Parts: sequence; structure tokens; C-alpha cells
Amino acid sequence: MALEIKDTAPAFALKNDAGETIRLSQFKGKRVILYFYPAALTPGCTKQACDFTDNLKLFNSLDFVIIGISPDKPEKLAKFREQEGLKIILLSDPEKEVLTKYGAYGEKKLYGKTVVGVIRSTFVISPTGKVEHAFYNVKATGHVAKLIRDLALT
Repeated sequence: MALEIKDTAPAFALKNDAGETIRLSQFKGKRVILYFYPAALTPGCTKQACDFTDNLKLFNSLDFVIIGISPDKPEKLAKFREQEGLKIILLSDPEKEVLTKYGAYGEKKLYGKTVVGVIRSTFVISPTGKVEHAFYNVKATGHVAKLIRDLALT
């Protein structure tokens, strides 16, 4: 089920790449950009994560926290962070529970075929935990630049 603007963002507690539990509630009072991606260490997902890292100074200056969630295990996320020099929060959802709660897992079109998998999606969550923006089926390349324009951050 897709989330809509003004919905309460579903709570979660997931492991990061260091095996620590991170909760959405830890970021109350900040704006959160929460994005879901299919797989670490793949070309599109690497581009997207690097674009968020490259723009982290801008996001931090505006009190945003960037969190990326994928079904990858923490060990793979650690390798992803190290290999690409990522500075954003990476969380593991191997059971796809959080992906499903956010409507970021399900049927999608891939090369003309219907498949079940991660739907590349991004959410902006307000300091009070409400969904401010919900973007589904986003493109990996150019997404961060488009997000910055859509949110009028520059």
C-alpha cells in the first residue's frame, strides 16, 4: 500500500552496516530523507548512494538526515560503505517488512516484465514523523538532483 502526504511514517528498528539498531524515532525533530533501493554494490544503487553522499553537506546544513534501506545484510552494507566512501546511514531490511510498510516492495515492471521486488522510492519525513513527500518508481541516476530541485533546497 502506497503512503501519502500527511500519513504517519511507519516506525522501524533496523540494523545498520555496523550491526547497531537504528530507529526512526531517534530522528524526531529532524527532517528525514528515507530512500529504498534494491541492492548495494550495483551500478544504479551505487550512483544514488554516492549522489546522496556528495550532497550531504547541503542536506546536513538544512537539518536533514539521509537513510538508505535495502534488503541487503549488514555485512554487505559495510562493504558498500567502505568501497564507495559513503557517509549516509545504511540500514538492512532482509525480511522486507519496512519496505512493505512503505509500499516500496511489490509488483513492478522490469524490462517489460512484471516482477516482485524493491520499488525504488524516496520519502521526506517531517520533524513530527509525518510524510511530507512520497516518490515512487524513481530513477537512480539524477534522482538526488531532482529531489533537491523538487524540495527547493538550493
